[in-house]
Amino acid sequence: MSTVLRFLPELGHWITHNLDAGAPPDGLVDAMVGQGMAAGAARAIVAAFVDARQRGVAPPVDSVALPDDESARPFIARPRLAPGHRIAAVDREVTVHARGRDPVWAALGPVLDADECRALIDMARPRLRPSTLVDPMSGRDVVSEHRTSWGMFFRLGENDLVARLDRRLSALMNLPLENGEGLQVLHYPAGAGSEPHHDYLAPTNAANRESVARSGQRVSTLVTYLNDVPAGGQTVFPHLGLAFSPVQGHACYFEYGDGQGGVDPRCLHASSPVEQGEKWVVTKWMRERRFVSAGEALGG
Repeated sequence: MSTVLRFLPELGHWITHNLDAGAPPDGLVDAMVGQGMAAGAARAIVAAFVDARQRGVAPPVDSVALPDDESARPFIARPRLAPGHRIAAVDREVTVHARGRDPVWAALGPVLDADECRALIDMARPRLRPSTLVDPMSGRDVVSEHRTSWGMFFRLGENDLVARLDRRLSALMNLPLENGEGLQVLHYPAGAGSEPHHDYLAPTNAANRESVARSGQRVSTLVTYLNDVPAGGQTVFPHLGLAFSPVQGHACYFEYGDGQGGVDPRCLHASSPVEQGEKWVVTKWMRERRFVSAGEALGG
């Protein structure tokens, strides 16, 4: 069984024109959602056009078909973050300084202590590489002018400190340890930042679709700041009117996945340029089910 999504041919012309002009598929999805289209329908339609371009075939004219379990549906928020002003996270109690419910977000801290922050920076520094973005058309990791940071990933439980933090952050985010991707450390030198983007995986290329098939969609993010930034470097949410200041050990948390494949585009966010000093963060992403990397899936 499949669900047929129908749309006006004029929409198809608009999508083709913008893709030809180099517009990112995520941006087209956001624009369609902004005009009242369900997020699932917008993603499916844009993905069909991108897929047609990659395969060198004619794009759809006025409809796309997709399996019933991927049919368009409203995003249904199911908050995971525990209620209350303080949250028990295995080996520490974390204060909730502020929170919102639609979508779910919170300012948390302290999540890490100063010694843990310094240790992560010291371990990450020699392994930093220019940060990449996933090219929405090819699915390949590419260095992009839209993100001017340096980054690296730890493996789950790579050492005692990383294992302790994996357990703590999983408890704080209220999802199983196995659902978490490995910790990512990013370094933003003075002047560096990132353009607005979503953390969920848009189904616009084979790599993203395969990752979602293995592990489910990303559903929540925890960004913990590893140092104080004298000026700039805020995590900014343009649709929500929020800006989180980078304070050592404190964190920005947000949810955007309903656990059934639905995502909330309002969690678009960016890192504003660092005006003074530098910025270090560690990020934890959670999936709908156990995270299986591409290498693990291939037996690597």
